[in-house]
Amino acid sequence: MVIKKDVIKTIKLGENSKVEFKESSVGISNSIYESVCAFLNTNGGEIFLGVSDKKEIIGVDKKKIKNYKEQIINTVNSGSKINPAILLDIEEVQIKDKIVLIIQVPRGQQVYRCVGKIYIRKESSDIDITNNNSKVSTLYRMRDTSDYENTIFPAIEIKDLKLDLFKKIKKFLFSQDNYNILKDKNDLDILKYFSLYRKDPLKQIEGITLAGVLLFGTDELIATVLPWYRIDLVKVVNDIERYDDRVDVRTNLIESYGKVLDFVKKHLPDPFYLEGVRRVSLRDTIFRELITNMLIHRDYAGTEVSKLIMYRNEIVIENSNKPFISGLITPNNLVAHSKNPNIAKFFRVLNFIEEFGTGLRKVYKYTKEYTGYEPVIKDDYIFKIILKHNFFTPQVSDQVSDQVSDQVSKKNLSENVNIIDEIIKFTNTPKTILEIMGLFSFSNRTYFRNKIIKPLLEQKILELTIPDKPNSPKQKYKLSKKGIKIHDSFHKV
Repeated sequence: MVIKKDVIKTIKLGENSKVEFKESSVGISNSIYESVCAFLNTNGGEIFLGVSDKKEIIGVDKKKIKNYKEQIINTVNSGSKINPAILLDIEEVQIKDKIVLIIQVPRGQQVYRCVGKIYIRKESSDIDITNNNSKVSTLYRMRDTSDYENTIFPAIEIKDLKLDLFKKIKKFLFSQDNYNILKDKNDLDILKYFSLYRKDPLKQIEGITLAGVLLFGTDELIATVLPWYRIDLVKVVNDIERYDDRVDVRTNLIESYGKVLDFVKKHLPDPFYLEGVRRVSLRDTIFRELITNMLIHRDYAGTEVSKLIMYRNEIVIENSNKPFISGLITPNNLVAHSKNPNIAKFFRVLNFIEEFGTGLRKVYKYTKEYTGYEPVIKDDYIFKIILKHNFFTPQVSDQVSDQVSDQVSKKNLSENVNIIDEIIKFTNTPKTILEIMGLFSFSNRTYFRNKIIKPLLEQKILELTIPDKPNSPKQKYKLSKKGIKIHDSFHKV
């Protein structure tokens, strides 16, 4: 049953990917059926009859309500406008002295046409894609009920997989209490246990699945089974005509995870960040989640290349996708939905991810701390994530240059984290600045004091042994109470 206060709230929010307004003051227009078709072909939605585009509640003619309802239900059920035919529910809601009709349209299981045309919903518009062969093909593929990751390849044998990787993963599994039962199992049984080897009794075939090939296949095998699969990693900051760095990844998903993360670590800073007394790597926390999202939720039937591109002021991640929400994803509308559940399950076994939904919430939680901006995440046929930043501005570049010129063995900003960790471990007992500098290759005492020691004093991680005389030649630095807690947390790990 529709609740009036929910209707008023929805109307105030305006049209979007799941809400459409129609005035219908003079009758039922053909555009209503276009919207029905678009919602059926996308993710469902609601059409409000008696509401203007400006969110004004106009209402429908009370004398024609019964006629309107019968006309719409009979039209969509007859196949004269919508094909294939569909049954719809229409709710009546009274708001003050006005009546609003709400057509509730589900997500369809087939591809629907309105008077021969195919529509999809994109944000607040109904888009005609009839002549766009690529989008129509994608829509038909999305409506295919078969699970692509479970595609069986009867001709592929275990010996065709990357056996050295499979051996390493087995060793890891056997070390986990939850998977002790697999120690006595052979390779085939292990693949079956994780649904990476399946039997289809209807087609009377069995074999390793696409998920199994993507997780453990050799590069040559993956290229044969999925020739369009690759991940393009690009940094375009200084050489905008071409690129500063580029890596083409075409290997199995387990090793791809490491290669993409290495590219991120190579080019992005990892500033010192404390959560309570625990240091959190903002960079690694955010990008581990984004990389696993890129690998486990990709639509592998889609031929689009996965991309991670670093521009001067933003990072863009793109992936072939079967949209679920179809629009901007926010913490309020985030829904746990695994696109490739068997691949996701195995990544979870390897501790690469937690439950789906948790990861993107972490991205929202930490991205603003890391970049200063909220992430933009868009669910569409191409899943897109945009992280705005200022990492490659001249100010940051100058800071890196200062460190290099100070003969710090070409240490970049991200390596300051390791330096700070070592200082925390070293200053459990008081140390002079020269003793601390002796741990590293710094030669400039002023630079080291201003760039390393001073921030630790400001964060109250270190304290002076002679606080009344900060410039005393006998001055030493020791851990504060806060610093001791951090020091102890290192030893617990």
